[in-house]
Amino acid sequence: MTGSITQVFLEPDDVLVERILTLFLNGRILTEQALERGRRAAAESGERCDRVLNKLGLVPDAALAEAWSNVTGLRIVSLDEYPPEALLSDTLSRAFLAYAQAIPISANETTLRLAVVDPLDKFSPAAIEEKTGLSVVPLLARPGDFAAAFARLYQSENMAPEAEVQSGIGSGLSPDAERLRDLASDAPVIRMVHRLIDQAIERKASDLHISGTRTGMRIRYRIDGVLQDAEAPPSHLHAAIISRLKIMAGLDIAERRLPQDGRIRVPWRGREIDLRISTMPHLSGEGAVLRVLDRSNVTLEFETLGLSRSTIQSLRQVLSQTHGLMLMTGPTGSGKTTTLYAALRSIASPELNVVTVEDPIEYQIDGVNQIQVNRKIGLDFAGTLRAVLRQDPDVIMVGEIRDSETAAVANQAALTGHLVLATLHTNNAIAALPRLVDMGMEPYLLASTVRASMAQRLARCLCQYCREPHPVEPFFRDLWGARLKNDISFRSTGCTACGGSGYAGRVAVAEFVPITDAIRSLLLRRADEATLSQEAQASGFQTMLDDGLAKVAEGLIDVHELVRIVGST
Repeated sequence: MTGSITQVFLEPDDVLVERILTLFLNGRILTEQALERGRRAAAESGERCDRVLNKLGLVPDAALAEAWSNVTGLRIVSLDEYPPEALLSDTLSRAFLAYAQAIPISANETTLRLAVVDPLDKFSPAAIEEKTGLSVVPLLARPGDFAAAFARLYQSENMAPEAEVQSGIGSGLSPDAERLRDLASDAPVIRMVHRLIDQAIERKASDLHISGTRTGMRIRYRIDGVLQDAEAPPSHLHAAIISRLKIMAGLDIAERRLPQDGRIRVPWRGREIDLRISTMPHLSGEGAVLRVLDRSNVTLEFETLGLSRSTIQSLRQVLSQTHGLMLMTGPTGSGKTTTLYAALRSIASPELNVVTVEDPIEYQIDGVNQIQVNRKIGLDFAGTLRAVLRQDPDVIMVGEIRDSETAAVANQAALTGHLVLATLHTNNAIAALPRLVDMGMEPYLLASTVRASMAQRLARCLCQYCREPHPVEPFFRDLWGARLKNDISFRSTGCTACGGSGYAGRVAVAEFVPITDAIRSLLLRRADEATLSQEAQASGFQTMLDDGLAKVAEGLIDVHELVRIVGST
């Protein structure tokens, strides 16, 4: 419907709202429990239920606007349709438009196109018709888009300029905490922060990056392991957005010269989402990175992680042992902890006392005692591990071996009859052994305790809706030769299901090295990584490249993604 605002919907407002709520339930945007929670909050606040659900984060902006568009026929305004400058500012005051939640989009001699957040508000558009003498054509605005456009077009007269808001990191001046708190409590800033977080969860991003540049703000989402730029809010809101995030995480908003870390828990579609926030002073203003931890989006099963049958079988053999050390290696973001969580979940039972020492705890696992390291009070990995050994554990997971002391305690635990799972930062599985020797571990101790070493990366999966078979390029045929399973690989051209990227989700590409007697013998002689690797391959060890080529043949990933994560050789 794009006629005059004087057109009246045939059904009462409360009936239309109930139709909206039914759409949310049928579209699985809401659960019955979440809807009941929204109804209780609406009854207490006196607001409409659909708007309360949006404010609680249970219904995202896009879903709310789409539902109202389906019910009313109003077209949704895209973000690029908002004008570069405010229209009719001499006729329509900023205060009135803020109250009405309306923005003029375009106007000619007879007609005014008006973006409105609430399609059921007939009085404000009617007042605008009376004031301007123009026929108003309503369009539907997403709440987050409206907040961003309003902040850009109608800056508050008492809003501090960016130069005043941002603290001089190089000058050593302390910012005005009260002013920052006031800015962070402004309604447009709150809605903008909620919009950024909502989009991160909606797009299944693992991280949200907020930083400043010489020309403005930069927003990026890490989706399937790759950073992607997104629409940035106005640059003058940079400090206010960072301050709002600090308030939500309980951090010190006045401290802008030192890094800070915290946690935020937000409701989203009836479930809780954990956000880990880390702030950092940059040259162009303070930056923040939010790690999005959506427990419902993680399946802790070996098969769903994409591990091959042979790797799963080898893993289960190690996990069935009563003592020893298993190492999980790879760079940050390679899924090491998730795989170890899946391992713990597969063996957790009432008969076993399973304990983890982590920094931080990413996901909670039923039946597992998880301990958060806190260095500020002296609770480090090594000290916590020593204490855990007095708690009669059967299985211990060490979040990360970072120093020789932690390595020594973990190895001692494996020697004294415990199964220990630990992560380590190396590029491949076999490199974990010389790495521990370099950290001061005696080779004869490692030879006695290490049962296996595993390394992995996460590769973006091809979209199964738009992938197409293609001959393998000559370069890759010459490079890999007989290691290729066949001469056909797959590519994805991009479609609506994958957002045009050609990829959807990620799969683990892994290598698993059981520590054989031959490898132990070389380790006792302090053999280097190359020698150990040659022995592992001679015993039939499958490299990450081999595992990746198998997934290329299955059509799960493409050759370019394989090269991106593991290289070509």
